[in-house]
Amino acid sequence: MCEAPTLDLKNTVSPEEWETRINLAACYRLVENLGWGDLIYTHISAKVPNTGHYLVNAFGLSFDEVTASNLVKVNLDGKILDETPFDINPAGFTIHSAVHEARDDAHCVIHLHTNETIAVATLKEGLLPLSQYACFSLSSLGHHGYEGLAVDHAERRRLQSDIGTHNHLLLPNHGALTLGPTVGDAFMRMYDLQRACEIQLMIQATGAEAIPIAPEIVEGIYKQANVVHSGSTGGQKSWPAMLRKAYRLDPTFAS
Repeated sequence: MCEAPTLDLKNTVSPEEWETRINLAACYRLVENLGWGDLIYTHISAKVPNTGHYLVNAFGLSFDEVTASNLVKVNLDGKILDETPFDINPAGFTIHSAVHEARDDAHCVIHLHTNETIAVATLKEGLLPLSQYACFSLSSLGHHGYEGLAVDHAERRRLQSDIGTHNHLLLPNHGALTLGPTVGDAFMRMYDLQRACEIQLMIQATGAEAIPIAPEIVEGIYKQANVVHSGSTGGQKSWPAMLRKAYRLDPTFAS
């Protein structure tokens, strides 16, 4: 069996960077556990605090092989900054670097190719207000049309325009993207969007007439969520529990 190279960066990076590495690696393992992965493809990136550097998965590793130490550190041009045996997927980081560049609050960006997000994104009516989960996404949802594999840097500007101030993005024929000020926020936004797409497809599969949620309720959902979370975000509330779950699943991500 061919094993992936093993690295240990715990004592060679700053405590802030190591914490980001732990959270990002945990996110990869949780995404894989939930069945949202796509072999070695798709990406989750996170900004190293107080730097212009970013962490992303090594190209060629499955999500259940990602560890805090084998994440690759790059700049916005995708240049690898540390000595590492790994490369990155240039097409994948084109999308992430565009979002990180345009949004100072995008400390974490998750881009996935789940069946359900591709299906709903590709429907002409897109995501519909058919569940509570959909409300969270519809309150801050953009769309970016498919242009093929993201290797054309000219696409970056169009992607940035389409994401605008939104926190969720549906990409017809392609998948979904969420961002957040923390790994936990981006993860919970993807969780809500994924569940919304799953539920919509289940409802539509019945062929029965659905009861939509009123527009004014969709518009007020974030204010209501603020009451539930007592001023913090859903990611801040849920992430500690998700991190504990990642340790229970397989603590090797933290190596």
